Amino acid sequence: MWFGQSPPPRATSVAQLAERRLPFEDAAQVVAELAANAVTHGRVRGRDFRLALHLAPGPTLRVEVSDTRREFGPPAARGAVDAEAESGRGLVLVSALAVRWGTDHGPAPLKTVWAELDLASPISPDRGFHDPVDQYPVTHDA
Repeated sequence: MWFGQSPPPRATSVAQLAERRLPFEDAAQVVAELAANAVTHGRVRGRDFRLALHLAPGPTLRVEVSDTRREFGPPAARGAVDAEAESGRGLVLVSALAVRWGTDHGPAPLKTVWAELDLASPISPDRGFHDPVDQYPVTHDA
């Protein structure tokens, strides 16, 4: 799916995974980080980015975010981030949540940053398949 004026990629991913009764919180965070990087570093006027979710045996979820700024590949995730920095933690977080991640280059100018998550991992916090939106009651003014 290509994103421009579509629903947010994180919400779309949560809906797709929850519909299949698959854990989604870690995947939602990875999608959000990779999509934010595509918007921040991969934006070209008139072009959007593409999000793809692939489920493989294991089960393993592969999240792919493609953009058209091949020349701006992600740096390797670093373990330490400047505590005063306002950004730069996204790929560190992706590296912590995914079993592996990397970058593929397609036909110019395509670049795809991908991450694979082990959905069977016992350490995933979302084993209960709950919707995080329902955790926090919202009061509505009358």
